[in-house]
Amino acid sequence: MTVWVQGCSLACAGCFNPETHAGEAAGSWRDVEELLAIADAGQERIEGVTLTGGEPLQQAAAVAAFGAGLRRRTGLGLIVLTGFSRAEIERDPARLRAVADADLVVAGRYQRRAHLGGGLRGSSNKAYWWRTGRYRHVDLEGVPELEVLVGADGTLTITGMAAPDIG
Repeated sequence: MTVWVQGCSLACAGCFNPETHAGEAAGSWRDVEELLAIADAGQERIEGVTLTGGEPLQQAAAVAAFGAGLRRRTGLGLIVLTGFSRAEIERDPARLRAVADADLVVAGRYQRRAHLGGGLRGSSNKAYWWRTGRYRHVDLEGVPELEVLVGADGTLTITGMAAPDIG
């Protein structure tokens, strides 16, 4: 399960998901309890939750509440993708609380000149911060660079770190 948060002021040049930078997206709001209920109901079909965005740690209190609730209510894993570096997280008590229940944090600003687009890292400078033993490098090898979703109404949603060539 992936939770895409809205809002990011980091403005990394070349970000693959700039539509998540505005603070709100009409019709997409979910509160922490609703997200926890969705994760709880999906436990038999999913292995874990990935928080991405936007910038999850700019909503540190909600992310901390979600992580704590997920850990308390489910056996699901938690991965947080953030533009903040590990040092920036460790210096800020609110950000540190936000990743307290994460199994893995992928940390650091996206850098276009170091584009990688694999294993959950958009650029090679982004660092894995293994917080538990739940995940290993081998678990990330099969993560696709690009995902294309076709909605029931025919809407096409393209996400990922590779530039799609569907022309």
